[in-house]
Amino acid sequence: MTLLITVFAAVIATVKWYTRRDDSMKLGILCWMYWGASIMWLVDAIFEYAELHEAYFQPALEDLINDSFLGLSVIALGLVIWLVRLLITDPRGVIKTSLLKQ
Repeated sequence: MTLLITVFAAVIATVKWYTRRDDSMKLGILCWMYWGASIMWLVDAIFEYAELHEAYFQPALEDLINDSFLGLSVIALGLVIWLVRLLITDPRGVIKTSLLKQ
């Protein structure tokens, strides 16, 4: 589930990045983080399949829930890192102008 969730997030972020005319929101960084996480989970899935063989495709419900929470946590952490970087760089100058007004 972690691989599936991160691949979906990577595809969505990539489509949003590709369809935007400007890169002021720095969506490319979000794409790189999600694709990196997807590659990490793919390698993990390959090694887990090599260990479990056919049992890999019949996980317990508890394992599916844990993997789903882990996948969503990775997506949330990626969004937090992206937002912090976006706030620090302030590409549109919103924070700078609001601080200067006061």
